[in-house]
Amino acid sequence: MIEVKVKPGNCGMDTTICVESADQESARISIDSLCPFILKLARELGEVDAYEVCFTPVCDSPVYRLAGLYCKHPCCPVPAAIIKGVEAACGLALPQDVTIKIEKK
Repeated sequence: MIEVKVKPGNCGMDTTICVESADQESARISIDSLCPFILKLARELGEVDAYEVCFTPVCDSPVYRLAGLYCKHPCCPVPAAIIKGVEAACGLALPQDVTIKIEKK
């Protein structure tokens, strides 16, 4: 199982994504979040085809299609974190941290 923890920033609505794969082709996703919009996305996401999620253009990704319906903030990092979790759970990428660092200079 892969666990991805997201601290999205100003909204403070931390999210934990758990992804499991038995066959490295499909992934079962469960999400615990303080964000009601991410919870709506999670209810519809469930089990996904890893290759469809990870290797289709952003606008065709089932994760981003649902994000388009439910996420109220276009720069929410949770959809990308879901895809990174699927990649790692299915052996399509090594589990490695991703960082976005913002500094006012």
